[in-house]
Amino acid sequence: MTACEPMERAEEMNNFISAAQVPVYEQLNRLSEHNSDPEEDIQPHRRQARREKVPKEPMDVKIPQERNVDQEQVHRSRDEQLPGRPENTTTESPKRWDRCRRGHFLHGPYPATHFGPKACILPNPTSVMHIQDPASQRLTWSEPPVNVLVIKKIRDESLLEPFKQLCRFLVEEKQLVVYVEKKVVEDSALSNDEAFHTIRNQLCSFREGYDDISKCIDLIVCLGGDGTLLYASSLFQGSVPPVMAFHLGSLGFLTPFKFESYKTEVTKVFEGNAAIVLRSRLKVKVVKDIKHVQESVNKYKVEENGLVPQSHTDKEAGTITIQLQALNEVVVDRGPSSYLSNVDLYLDGRLITSVQGDGVIVSTPTGSTAYAAAAGASMIHPNVPAIMVTPICPHSLSFRPIVVPAGVELMIMLSPDARTTAWVSFDGRKRQEIQHGDRIKITTSCYPVPSICCHDLVYDWFESLAECLHWNVRKKQTRLSDSPNSSDTEN
Repeated sequence: MTACEPMERAEEMNNFISAAQVPVYEQLNRLSEHNSDPEEDIQPHRRQARREKVPKEPMDVKIPQERNVDQEQVHRSRDEQLPGRPENTTTESPKRWDRCRRGHFLHGPYPATHFGPKACILPNPTSVMHIQDPASQRLTWSEPPVNVLVIKKIRDESLLEPFKQLCRFLVEEKQLVVYVEKKVVEDSALSNDEAFHTIRNQLCSFREGYDDISKCIDLIVCLGGDGTLLYASSLFQGSVPPVMAFHLGSLGFLTPFKFESYKTEVTKVFEGNAAIVLRSRLKVKVVKDIKHVQESVNKYKVEENGLVPQSHTDKEAGTITIQLQALNEVVVDRGPSSYLSNVDLYLDGRLITSVQGDGVIVSTPTGSTAYAAAAGASMIHPNVPAIMVTPICPHSLSFRPIVVPAGVELMIMLSPDARTTAWVSFDGRKRQEIQHGDRIKITTSCYPVPSICCHDLVYDWFESLAECLHWNVRKKQTRLSDSPNSSDTEN
């Protein structure tokens, strides 16, 4: 073998590899021509640059374009007809933005970064793997907020004066549009107050289940306890505006702000750059037989919050699908029956176990400090992407609460040999009866609740544990005596 033969063979091998790669590039180019995704339009150019061995140009980031489209859609949707608002005269239909983006991590769907028409999270260019730095979760405004929703705890006369002070401050000093519930405006205590009559006439009222205000609210201000924030979350089945909660209730675990300094705190939030915690929610689908729904309506008295308006009926399959969002938990219990509940728990379509006891709780990290904590579960920080499954009084000594990754789909059904039906509730509301054949599908929602922090998302949570739940609060031990004659020193 001569010295030139290895070089000739290497050159032949390179030519063979290049010839073999040409059809592959041609097939990829053909596929890219039929791809409708705008993000894939840059792929043929990158492949061509790779073949010609020229420096690649930096890839254009598509996220800002998507955000612009999202903001344009939201701004257009704000002009839709609302109570007390003029009709929209534009004939162009707003673009749909129903696609849920999934991030490059293993913890489920990527949460929405826009909350309402104008609020969003500051972009974080420096991220470590798929874990977001808690310090980078800061609230910002693309435009100054205009419409503010004030949620007041009903049947509490002690909140009338704070409610009037806040509304007067928002309307007269901040020149904002304030939305309140119609039953709050029609309260006799407010209607008989002549000094508040001018402000009362400027408030925009709405009714739950009848008026859709989810596309026009820029900021939510809650006056009450944790139940007030849960109620505010139920009003928004999609994107939720930032929530600022004042502690005027009984427990106040989710309400970090004090009302004594409400003017200063509200002004700081309007200026932006406030700490925010994304409280994940559960997207729940209850698939029920239409006959079961009719039987439940005829058998039980239907209350105002008994039926869920977000439903879809499939007449061919004979089923009705109820869909909603839950911030704390989904509880499946035995209801009024004296028998143990017997339900099967599926994880991504596979049977995991059967729950025999009083029921089971599927909660978010926010709900881990609520009913789940009372049932013996661990407490999880709301920034942790997870779903907790906690049994209620299980008839087994080894059934312990478990934590599964966010994004998996849990399904709960009655066991075939269950003696009685079960009942399901969502954040303590919308209670429904579950019969044989009904299915409850639970997964992580793409629309979290952006809760504004008073200090930061770590300090506020531990402060609530100490003040509200008295976590690790005990009398401290006294220090050892400095005397050398003590028995401990001699030993």
